[in-house]
Amino acid sequence: MRLGAHMSIAGGVSQALERGHSIGCEAIQIFTRNQRQWQAPPPDPNEIERFRLKQAETGIQPVVAHDSYLINLASPDEAMWQKSLQAFIAELEHCEALSIPCLIMHPGSHLGSGEEAGLRRIAQALNRAHAATSGFGVITLLETTAGQGTNLGHRFEQLAAIREMMKQPERVAVCFDTCHAFAAGYDLRTPEAYAETMAEFDRILGLDLLRCFHLNDSKKGLNSRVDRHEHIGRGLLGLEPFRLLLNDPRFAHLPGLLETPKGPDMREDVENLRILRGLAGPGVEKYKHSVGCEHFQ
Repeated sequence: MRLGAHMSIAGGVSQALERGHSIGCEAIQIFTRNQRQWQAPPPDPNEIERFRLKQAETGIQPVVAHDSYLINLASPDEAMWQKSLQAFIAELEHCEALSIPCLIMHPGSHLGSGEEAGLRRIAQALNRAHAATSGFGVITLLETTAGQGTNLGHRFEQLAAIREMMKQPERVAVCFDTCHAFAAGYDLRTPEAYAETMAEFDRILGLDLLRCFHLNDSKKGLNSRVDRHEHIGRGLLGLEPFRLLLNDPRFAHLPGLLETPKGPDMREDVENLRILRGLAGPGVEKYKHSVGCEHFQ
């Protein structure tokens, strides 16, 4: 698995590659714009060129993007839905300009309209967005969610239902978040539970649809439906799920990306990556001391 983390784009998207390279990332995730604002100009052509040169220089591959948390393609409110749709189309355009292959998104929250109505709204929005970006290489990754509040995407069946409504299903795949899946009720903590969860994913969606993993431990328990990320090995998932993932040959070609809390010097990312790389091989016992280290204080 190609390991990395979400990187800040402060100073330009090319700076995310520099930051990632400085701490040994093999892959990274970014926002392509300020994710706290609805409107954003298209990427500057000079910055696009710097981004491409820096990616070639660092060898970081892939770079994936995450859309703005403001977007809600399941919204029953027409004005908000339209605003979200246009923002999502702009996100796809930014990714295409930067040659970013995947745009990860939280499917959306139905806000009381109900699961079925929310799933239809998401599918309708994605169909429109993909029609508006015909010929683009970027694909949409539906992220598994914790199911907090009225959030959709916490059951594999919900993601399958969205994809079944796609007019261009080849443009939709999945990002698996370990914290979210655990909080949604999918256990990963033992070899048996891990195998059962992956078999269920394969049965409902197909493992071939997996394009990316978010590697996050969880502050909250199994089926808590609460989304709270924790450092690797310090949460209620523990180290074993990550050892199982990192040594699963089916996912060796995929990126595994941290979204855990960190400060500006990224020392937490450095330590989490060290622990993950230590798990990619025989045994887990000798790395258990790492989770209590001072880097997380």
